[in-house]
Amino acid sequence: MTDTIAAISTPLGSGGIGVIRISGPEAIDVASGLFGRKKTGPTDCRSLESHRVYHGYIFDPDRRQSGMDIIDEVLLIPMLAPSSYTAEDVVEIQAHSGTIVLRSVLDLVLSMGVRMAEPGEFTKRAFLNQRIDLTQAEAVTDIINARSNASLKFAASQNMGALKERIQALTEPLVDILAHVEASIDFPDETDAFQPGSNEIEAIRRIIDRCNELIQQHNDACFLKDGIRVSICGAPNVGKSSLMNRLVNQEKSIVTALPGTTRDPIQEGLNLNGVPFVICDTAGIHKTDDLVEIIGIEKAKDHINQSDLVLWVTEPLSTLNPDHIRSMVPESKNTILVLNKSDLLDTEGSYRFPEALNQLPRARVSALHNHGVDELKEIMINLSIKELDLERSSVIPNLRHKKALQRAVKELETARQSMIDHIDHEMLAIDIKNALDALGMITGETAQLDILDTIFSNFCIGK
Repeated sequence: MTDTIAAISTPLGSGGIGVIRISGPEAIDVASGLFGRKKTGPTDCRSLESHRVYHGYIFDPDRRQSGMDIIDEVLLIPMLAPSSYTAEDVVEIQAHSGTIVLRSVLDLVLSMGVRMAEPGEFTKRAFLNQRIDLTQAEAVTDIINARSNASLKFAASQNMGALKERIQALTEPLVDILAHVEASIDFPDETDAFQPGSNEIEAIRRIIDRCNELIQQHNDACFLKDGIRVSICGAPNVGKSSLMNRLVNQEKSIVTALPGTTRDPIQEGLNLNGVPFVICDTAGIHKTDDLVEIIGIEKAKDHINQSDLVLWVTEPLSTLNPDHIRSMVPESKNTILVLNKSDLLDTEGSYRFPEALNQLPRARVSALHNHGVDELKEIMINLSIKELDLERSSVIPNLRHKKALQRAVKELETARQSMIDHIDHEMLAIDIKNALDALGMITGETAQLDILDTIFSNFCIGK
């Protein structure tokens, strides 16, 4: 990488500070042509100490003759390689945050032969320059997109290398075993033949168990990154939209006395005691000849199938049909029966849920009067995370990691059986290499270029 890149690294708009980041071999020279510590003109930034903050001004060389060459008063931080985010020479310019001023400074930087950075290119360079591994790079996006304090904690831990260390602990014994196997293959006359014993077989088993533990951690806690998907569904006019508004404490859904007001699903995020949810209000489910309502009901079915938790809402004047509910909601899916408009009941026990649904948790609420909503939220949390111990681990593998771990487990199970059955050493070596390749996909050591491009293309420009 011999070119120098630049981008605005803070959101555009009015604010206190905006940051322009420059990275590459020409970063210091570019700054020397634009930045001056005094109003008289630019300063040779090669004389500035690395990782120090300098006050000064950005100059437009083309406007020197008019005497209007100062663009903005700024702070400049030079960071020399390899002690920078990208492990290259980096300059960060902290200017006033405004679309025009930041764009003007960036245009001056680009006019000096610097290229506009692609999305995620600064982090990609940090990875390619081996300052961070791929798990740490992915954690940057997780930190930016964290939906809760818990998800932020896990992302920060991964950014510090927690998952990287776990993967290294898995690969090191595999490398040792592979070295003995390959030595036995390549130098049969100089080394003793590799005879896998109980120690090697047990080592492979432990690695398989640890891989499976990481896979289970993804299954148990991946919702911390994406949020638990909740669908609010039921017949028309039972108060689904009112309940949605009460849960998120906003007027997100239109509420009227007319059945079928909600046609398209409406989504909103919700954080309950550090657990992120994504709530979706769906169209009322009923028999209808209205084409628009039919489409809305089909969308509701899609959301139910994709959700992690279903709130099936009813009200005192409605009769629940267990067969109808089971035709809409798979029995394996977490479901809460919600009796809304409970304020209309004469007595607390005057409504009976069908016995066929006794295994389902239920809640009585009045969305109108905000009765029972807090109790419903507690049920949602308890049913979603159940006995999950969020303090159990410092990392949560993402879906890409999970698939790589599953591949590694498959290869290692074959390798372990090969050891037990004393199968040809060449086949054993291939199985172990394939497992190492799968684990290397996680840290990026064996990741293909198209995978890297896909990962970093999801970053914002300037990161």
